[in-house]
Amino acid sequence: MKRRNFKGLETALGYKFKNKVLLDQALTHASMRTDQNKGEDNERLEFLGDRVLGLVVAELLLETDPAATEGDLARRFNRMVRKETCAEVARRLDLGPLLIVSTSEGESGGRDKATILADAMEAVLAAIFLQSGYLAVRDVVRRLWAPHLDGMPETVADAKSMLQEWAQGQGLALPKYVEVAREGPDHAPQFTTEVRIDGRKPARGTGANKRTAEQVAAEAMLIREGVLAKGKS
Repeated sequence: MKRRNFKGLETALGYKFKNKVLLDQALTHASMRTDQNKGEDNERLEFLGDRVLGLVVAELLLETDPAATEGDLARRFNRMVRKETCAEVARRLDLGPLLIVSTSEGESGGRDKATILADAMEAVLAAIFLQSGYLAVRDVVRRLWAPHLDGMPETVADAKSMLQEWAQGQGLALPKYVEVAREGPDHAPQFTTEVRIDGRKPARGTGANKRTAEQVAAEAMLIREGVLAKGKS
């Protein structure tokens, strides 16, 4: 395989790899795995990198916001480690052109797919961790993820989105919304909706339309679970 120039990537990372073999593996997509080619791809490194990233981000959030509740920390954590954020960081590093993908994956735009970029980004973090340890990868993550920490809004766009992110962070099933009542005349109806999450007591909300009722129900559950303070949504 032709030796690629990683100088630009190393400059952007603020880290120089001692051994480029591990970096090659981190940038090799599983589409390169065939019966004839059983070389190393980045799936195992991605598995490790996901955990390393999570630890660094959790430590960073605890450090920067000592007063945050567990629910708020979980919500912000999910936003910082999700695939979309990892892919955005990878694009800022211009990681796409360096990826090793199969011909068919490359022709279908694989080098710009969020999932492939995110996995490669996590694999790169794992490579740094394996070569130089936790402190080295922590410095890289803190620098690259800083814009997502500083620019992160205190609340998400709406209560339903916030509740979904919280449920995912707790390892719970996704919320389900069920209309339980409709009252009033056709020109001025009032809908009552119940939001249900397995393992949690349901919460209800009422509004002039279904969407509003769902938002109110989601907010009621967030307040009850201590994720959201009254009047903060």
